[in-house]
Amino acid sequence: MNATRTIPTVPIYGLNVSKLNMDDTVRYLEERIALRQPSQIITANPIMIMTALEQPKYMKVMKEAELLVPDGAGLVWAASACGQPVAERVAGFDLLHRLMDVGQQHGWKVYLLGSTSEVIQATATRLQSLYPEIVIAGYRDGFFGSDQDAEVIATIRAAAPDLLFVARGADNQEPWIGEHKQQLNVPVMMGVGGSFDIISGKSKRAPVAFQKLRLEWFYRLLKEPHRYKRMLVLPKFAVKVLKDKESVTKAQ
Repeated sequence: MNATRTIPTVPIYGLNVSKLNMDDTVRYLEERIALRQPSQIITANPIMIMTALEQPKYMKVMKEAELLVPDGAGLVWAASACGQPVAERVAGFDLLHRLMDVGQQHGWKVYLLGSTSEVIQATATRLQSLYPEIVIAGYRDGFFGSDQDAEVIATIRAAAPDLLFVARGADNQEPWIGEHKQQLNVPVMMGVGGSFDIISGKSKRAPVAFQKLRLEWFYRLLKEPHRYKRMLVLPKFAVKVLKDKESVTKAQ
């Protein structure tokens, strides 16, 4: 990691997951922005870890990211189970809002990329309302192919944002940022999954009770039963961690 300072991490299957709490994570990213260094932040969860173990290209993207934060409750549990606990869960949705709030003090510029035209426009409007001192430097939907990458990158570079939030699904957004981050040249680039759907009002976040019990995944499953196959990865991850307990946190 080419970082402003060394941060404490726990290796989970060879991936260095940050031990920083939310406040320290935000401060760290403020430093990255001040230095104008392109940085990919991945809000890691068990599904992404399991994907990385099966797909070398995805593993490479995650290893080369400048910061992996423990978004998934399963990752927080795994670190504790292996005797190297993280400070707390750093949820990507909450991190987005914290960065927007802090950004008001600095007049940061933000670019929003992903989801549908309707959702991304509603998201931009909502965020501008919530954080009036933030500059929404631009936005566009996530429906474009590789033949349009150069055009999208050029548009983002011209906007010169401090923050780039990308919502194109974990299978796509992290590899896309990883492949183009040097060309994009944005200090903080982060995949945000379904956050735009929630911000725009298209869908609702899990109630606080589910969040406190670390059961947001279960709430999503109740709301979207078709996700069950994806959710089956969670118990597989738990069983794997317990089975590999002695080697999970060894450098790979």
